Amino acid sequence: MSRTTTPAATPTAGAATASDALASVPWEELVTSALLGTDRRPPAGVSGTGPDGAAAALLAAAALHTVCRRAGLLPAAASPRPAVAPDDPRPPLPEAARGRLAQLLADRASGSGGRRGAAPDLTELIPQWLATANVHGYRAPDSALPALLDAARARTDLRPQTLEFAGPRGLWLAGLNPEWKFALRGASGSALLPSPDDAEAVRRLWEEGLFAERIALLGAVRAYDAEAARALLATTWKTERAEDRLMFVDSLRTGLSAGDEEFLERALTDRSRNVRATAAELLSALPGSALARRMADRALSCVSPGLTGDAPFVAVEAPHECDEAMQRDGVVPLPPSGRGERSWWLGQLVEATPLAVWPGRFGGRGAAEIVGLPVADGWGEELHAAWCRAAVRQRDAAWARALLGPPSTPPSNGPGTASLAERAKLLAVLPPAERAVWVADFVAAHGLSEAFQLLGVCPVPWAPPLGRAVVDALDIARDAGSYPWSFSGVMGLAERCLDPTEAARLEVLTTTPAEPADASPGANGYWTEAFQRLVSTLRLRATMDSELSGAPIR
Repeated sequence: MSRTTTPAATPTAGAATASDALASVPWEELVTSALLGTDRRPPAGVSGTGPDGAAAALLAAAALHTVCRRAGLLPAAASPRPAVAPDDPRPPLPEAARGRLAQLLADRASGSGGRRGAAPDLTELIPQWLATANVHGYRAPDSALPALLDAARARTDLRPQTLEFAGPRGLWLAGLNPEWKFALRGASGSALLPSPDDAEAVRRLWEEGLFAERIALLGAVRAYDAEAARALLATTWKTERAEDRLMFVDSLRTGLSAGDEEFLERALTDRSRNVRATAAELLSALPGSALARRMADRALSCVSPGLTGDAPFVAVEAPHECDEAMQRDGVVPLPPSGRGERSWWLGQLVEATPLAVWPGRFGGRGAAEIVGLPVADGWGEELHAAWCRAAVRQRDAAWARALLGPPSTPPSNGPGTASLAERAKLLAVLPPAERAVWVADFVAAHGLSEAFQLLGVCPVPWAPPLGRAVVDALDIARDAGSYPWSFSGVMGLAERCLDPTEAARLEVLTTTPAEPADASPGANGYWTEAFQRLVSTLRLRATMDSELSGAPIR
């Protein structure tokens, strides 16, 4: 087959005239015609032949304009170069730990995390790896900072540990990418702060720094001189945004003392409802504050001892109104849907009352005796729930212990509250060792079906009694032919929280026993796989700890 070659066209006067006509049409008119269509709005001066002639002419005109615009484009002014990244004086990671971090982050980025056979779930080990690295005080490798910030952007639970590990260089890098702006408000110790006694440097950072830097600065100055920190906060208080004022007030929880009362009393009249509520909460946690005394006076007028024959009880007369003084002290007047007004107000008064006033009100009885008294007229649940919240707010271990009751008692019959979420908060008030023993006894008495939330507040790694109780309960559930997937959450917790030294003892659980006749089909295979994953995860955690400590790996 022959091919015919068409000679290249040579410019003519007519072509030049057409080009001039195309170039003379304003760009805005070309855009309008393109949006409306050349049939409805043909651009002036642009013409073409054939069914698509006008459209083709329009595109040619647009191309000519684009070439002209590019040819005449002036270079933009150079943006200021970013400041030099700050130094991070912390020691670098050991080489083995650095490789492990790269593996964990790559597994997360590839989306391959999750349950897969007996292999450990690397994604779920990232928080623990970061926590251990921070305990050792290592700095993050510069090359890992982008992947670390991406991981923290995707998972809010990683942010505190990630930002601490990323340090000042991570905060510097976050300022260069809008996708990482969460770090600029969420970091608490990622900046290199001036010395608290350098007044000029402190003032300059307070007035010009990022929010995260200012929060960290306030905490550092407060630890050095609480009065100076309150004075620093007062200098810009009236010009701060409501959400920033809320964060600043909330930061006073750390090191809260009677010296904060005057500032918090002023915050009770803040224009932000959330700021007022937080200030009232903090004041109620100061047993000697004026607000705590006012709330105690109100609560004592509502809750009093009663006597029927020789049997003492608790009498309750809930408030009949929520006046302006109560609202100023943080009592929210409108109850949530489904709650009565009077019970709502009563709960808030009791919650904000110092627990130390109740023994005097009830003839010198201790917390356990008071909680054990019957409550008249059906007010027991509301009163005990308020005492639970007060014990959590005031970190009162004696009252928390009394409201929890013995671990062998079923939650529905407990002295405080049947809510497992509230019981978990009470447990968090107890010393760590006592907490672990209480939950171990609870698991031994009631199994794992109601223990998940309680396990989450126990210190990691779990103490030996708690670890043994959880593993024994899992083994019993397997032998009983229980539905295996019901315990996947607890098994996941065990992988992250059991002491890694338990791996050798648990090896016996990785074999597959005979399946009971009434078991779920395939249940034993699942249990075996889950125990194999548990053992392999514990061994991997032990390896990671060795890598981070620099100890030889066995």
